[in-house]
Amino acid sequence: MEYRTFEKTGESISLLGFGTMRLPTLPDKNIDEAEAVKMIHHAIDNGVNYMDTAYVYHGGTSESVLGKALKDGYREKVFIADKMPVWSVNCESDLQRLFDEQLARLGVQSIDMYLVHNLNVPLWKQTKKFNILDFLEKKRGEGKIKHIGFSFHDDLSLFKEIIDAYAWDFCQIQLNYMDVKWQAGVEGLKYAGGKGIPVIIMEPLKGGRLTDAFPENVSELWKGVGTERTPADWALRWVADFPEVLTILSGMSSFAQVEENIRILSSVTANSLTEKEHAVIGKVSAAYNELVQYPCTACGYCLPCTQGIDIPLAMNLYNEWFMFAQSEKTQLAFALEFPGSPAPADCTKCKHCEEHCPQHLNVSEMMEKSVGLFSK
Repeated sequence: MEYRTFEKTGESISLLGFGTMRLPTLPDKNIDEAEAVKMIHHAIDNGVNYMDTAYVYHGGTSESVLGKALKDGYREKVFIADKMPVWSVNCESDLQRLFDEQLARLGVQSIDMYLVHNLNVPLWKQTKKFNILDFLEKKRGEGKIKHIGFSFHDDLSLFKEIIDAYAWDFCQIQLNYMDVKWQAGVEGLKYAGGKGIPVIIMEPLKGGRLTDAFPENVSELWKGVGTERTPADWALRWVADFPEVLTILSGMSSFAQVEENIRILSSVTANSLTEKEHAVIGKVSAAYNELVQYPCTACGYCLPCTQGIDIPLAMNLYNEWFMFAQSEKTQLAFALEFPGSPAPADCTKCKHCEEHCPQHLNVSEMMEKSVGLFSK
């Protein structure tokens, strides 16, 4: 396994991190605990030492399953990463309650890497309103937390604001070769790195969509490289090429995925892709983008929607349906992101968003089409 140094402490962290958001499940949708524990043990036995979970993953059971997997000496071999669910904080007393519940689920006395979860504009306001960082500092002083970070899902300007607002130990962003300018993107990665803040990467395979069925033009591009690699190999190597990356989280749901990811990230170093390889990956990204139906830049000028709909997110998922060969994972992502109101189905066609869209996109048309696609 390849390792990178957490400069603040000199500790070595595996380049592959085990994300527990997509653990294998049984027909009743509950986690297949036996298989999940087997996968986690195999990963640790092969050098993976970063385990990522969250209060809400798998309806709250991910933490408990990880805790079971880390018994019998495995806890001492890993860094545990967990997150404060800011949206569940309604008063400062909630912080202690939620944190104690996480420790109990995990069955541990302390958490190594603790993140403020899913920061965006409203949740960053919540973080400041309820003095969450002061609480985490207190927990660190008590030895309950070692390192404080945040995970992020919003635009670049807010990312930079948050980076500059506190002496973070690390941060976590979404990044893959299709999302170079989405949310924090590559510029955000470089910005954090320039401040000496190591970056954890999530969604390196875009929820698995970069490894599913491919449009014909993308398949031809991969064949023309002359280097035999799997789609997961290409995607993970692209992320690993950035020296600012500390570890890459993969939400593995099968034993085979664990084995493949260990194989890939056991021999990858930063700045190792050739110019030709970078060029091909750029062409693959461009080929996908040619399939975009509505060229939304996620600038946010359409917001706020009068119905509260996240228009850029809806646009992105609609486009992904065509980009990634109508992958069922895109349909699942739509269901997860829009489980109820507000959702595209709530669009009233007021066209307020269209009046402010710099790209002059027919947003209301897209909303109607997306309902037709994803309600099947």
